[in-house]
Amino acid sequence: MTPSETERPLTSPWHRLALDITPDGRALIDGQRVEAQAGEVFECRSPIDGRLLAQVSRGRAADIDLAVAVARRSFDSGIWARQPPAVRKRVLQRFAELILQNKEELALLETLDMGKPIQFSLDADVPGAARCIAWYAEAIDKVYDEIAPTPANALALIQREPVGVVGAIVPWNYPMLMSAWKIGPALATGNSLVLKPSEKSPLTAMRLAELALQAGLPEGVFSVVPGHGHEAGEALALHMDVDALGFTGSTRVGRKMLEYAGRSNLKRVFNELGGKSAFIVFEDFDDLDRAAQAVAGAVFYNQGESCNAPTRLLVHESIADAVVAAVVGQTTRFQPGDPLSPRTQMGALVDEAQMNNVLGYIDSGRQQGADCVVGGQRARQESGGYYVEPTIFDRVRNDMKIAQEEIFGPVLSVIRFKTEEEAVALANDSAYGLQASVWTQHLDRAHRVARELKAGTVHVNQYDEDDITVPFGGVKQSGNGRDKSLHALDKYTDLKTTWIRLAR
Repeated sequence: MTPSETERPLTSPWHRLALDITPDGRALIDGQRVEAQAGEVFECRSPIDGRLLAQVSRGRAADIDLAVAVARRSFDSGIWARQPPAVRKRVLQRFAELILQNKEELALLETLDMGKPIQFSLDADVPGAARCIAWYAEAIDKVYDEIAPTPANALALIQREPVGVVGAIVPWNYPMLMSAWKIGPALATGNSLVLKPSEKSPLTAMRLAELALQAGLPEGVFSVVPGHGHEAGEALALHMDVDALGFTGSTRVGRKMLEYAGRSNLKRVFNELGGKSAFIVFEDFDDLDRAAQAVAGAVFYNQGESCNAPTRLLVHESIADAVVAAVVGQTTRFQPGDPLSPRTQMGALVDEAQMNNVLGYIDSGRQQGADCVVGGQRARQESGGYYVEPTIFDRVRNDMKIAQEEIFGPVLSVIRFKTEEEAVALANDSAYGLQASVWTQHLDRAHRVARELKAGTVHVNQYDEDDITVPFGGVKQSGNGRDKSLHALDKYTDLKTTWIRLAR
């Protein structure tokens, strides 16, 4: 049985705050918290210990219809879309400020909802979401339209216009940050937005919408409808009055998003999907401990539930034993712990189904002949939560299931190579192309290999350094379009040309 609140030891202030929090699980549509129209709910339980957090509205097609109708009405009225840029800027700046003012509540909701350590929710996810909103607020009046170089007897104006009603579907691994990556550019460009968070971690998205209203965003411009993907998510993607859809999630569901667009109104779909990123360490790199710290920190961060995690460590055979030993030594830092403890570096997987999925991949690695050198077991079972040890497989072949499929858990595959050409071929032998990393002391090799890798981002002698100014996204089955940076504005705007004939 799950320990009761009174039996659970209070080892940090976060535990007591967790006992007192009462999340509101109702949808937010047209500025109001509402029940699902059918009156249905689903349970939102914490992966930390299985406790019930909230009964959440189970949105279906009727709820999506209402939210989209409200979004269309608000967009057509111009209450937000036709506001001067300076007005939209002030509202979004205030929104970002309110996120920071409520950072403890938001961080606690994020940790309770999906199991990540509280220190990362507090120090990374909340500030990252606020910075994203604030950055797009600042961009509103910095992006200019264009005049084309036409002949002298014509004037061609090229203007960005909001696309209209935007649907956004976000995943459970970074619920707040992934929401902000859609909310920021979509609202900055004047659109109305309907957000469908994952049913596994819906709580912070609805709280963000409340803070947006408090900041002065007009009612109806931003609605949040929680629900299951095959119900609310499918209804949003199929809706004939949604003009664009931003989706972050698995490649399997991303395919469905494209199918739904084809079956409905040919809405544009921007997919940010999975990854199986390669982390390549060449024999000339002379700081193996730093490389080991980087790969362990990136692959075990967020319990391995990151699409850009470098889950394939490609290492030259001459240094492979030393690198593997160094990475194994790093796993002591990432033993699963209580996510509400400020010292914990790795928390709980999002739910039991995901834990079982990860354990299934670990079994597959053993069965296919890979060498499990550390980890590979469930942990902290007595807590009632869902924890898996940091796991490393050595002597993995690139055709193994654990090397080709996205695991979304704390599992690293080590693949040995002999030559630079083999390393590049192995790295590119994947359906995915999100990120990659090259570790070398030679500048020419760094440039050469980076050019040959098929990935949206290539890191050199580091991994996962990040900034809102830099686009995020991939190639191949890792998706299309880009989140973050000014390039994200392209997803939520149409270009209109106005051609004017000039008299002599």
